[in-house]
Amino acid sequence: MAKEKILVVEDEEDISDLIEYNLKKNGYIVTCVPTGEEALKAVRISIPDLIVLDLMLPGVDGLEVCKILRHDPITQNLPIIMLTAKGEETDIVTGLEVGADDYITKPFSPRVLIARVRTVFRRKAKETAKNDTPVHIHEMVIHPGRHEVLANGRPIDLTYTEFRILHFLALRPGWVFSRDQIIDAVRGDDYPVTDRSVDIQIVGLRKKLGECGKYIETIRGVGYRFKE
Repeated sequence: MAKEKILVVEDEEDISDLIEYNLKKNGYIVTCVPTGEEALKAVRISIPDLIVLDLMLPGVDGLEVCKILRHDPITQNLPIIMLTAKGEETDIVTGLEVGADDYITKPFSPRVLIARVRTVFRRKAKETAKNDTPVHIHEMVIHPGRHEVLANGRPIDLTYTEFRILHFLALRPGWVFSRDQIIDAVRGDDYPVTDRSVDIQIVGLRKKLGECGKYIETIRGVGYRFKE
């Protein structure tokens, strides 16, 4: 039975070889490219099931590759695990904002890499199996299958993470969720982000929603909820 196809985008040959070896060892079909330009070309030829994408690349960097893929309707839900030599909060937040599904800092254990890959695939399978019914609430329509949001009849352009947060809160109006609960629901357990990254996503989400942004309420000392 064929396994999932993974595209590895990494310009350091020794790291690329390490990732390729361990992924193939675990049954995945692997293609490796060293640049962002080659990654985008490879995706146009054949869309993989997941991308392991280095942040620091020559030419078109990993963040720009991620942005391009997220703005293309064909690849907007393509799972992406970002690799970086940096572990600073700002880098993690940036990775979240452009829509990475997970984030691993170098140096990393091959076992951790494989565990993260499996987690992303499990999460993707669960999402695919979920009910695809649009959510109609207040003046908004949220369509998970199409990744579309209408607010007062106006289409809203949201990042992958913003959409996931909005959909999660809107499915449970009136329920209060902590930042940790939102992170777990949107990204999965043990995701290396801080409370501040959730706050940044909420601020951006409210701004894009305009008048409808008022329905996302801050509960001081607790977290956020979607108004009933």
